[in-house]
Amino acid sequence: MNKFFMPLTGAVTGLLNGFFGSGGGAAAVPMLRHGGLETKAAHASALALTLPLSAVSAVFYLKNNTAALSDLPLLALCGLAGAVTGALCMKRIPSAVLSYIFGVLLVIVGARGLFA
Repeated sequence: MNKFFMPLTGAVTGLLNGFFGSGGGAAAVPMLRHGGLETKAAHASALALTLPLSAVSAVFYLKNNTAALSDLPLLALCGLAGAVTGALCMKRIPSAVLSYIFGVLLVIVGARGLFA
């Protein structure tokens, strides 16, 4: 990645993460791919990038009392189980299939956002 594109990717991902709560990864993956990373490396890098961004965003959401703390333990436990399962599955899924699944997911989420 060039020296201009890396900070741009970080800034866009952080901005979207603040707006959408971890939604920055949806932009980070295609940006990292455009920057030259292989599909699986882009997904893994986006996850590593969104972890600290999500922590910072969470502090602000918690500070403003906009997070559902009563649901957090169950959500976190199930989320951790899903993260482990997803990471293990990603190793077995071909990159082309992973890109297709990611694209379909983005279309579904986008359509729901437009028509909800």
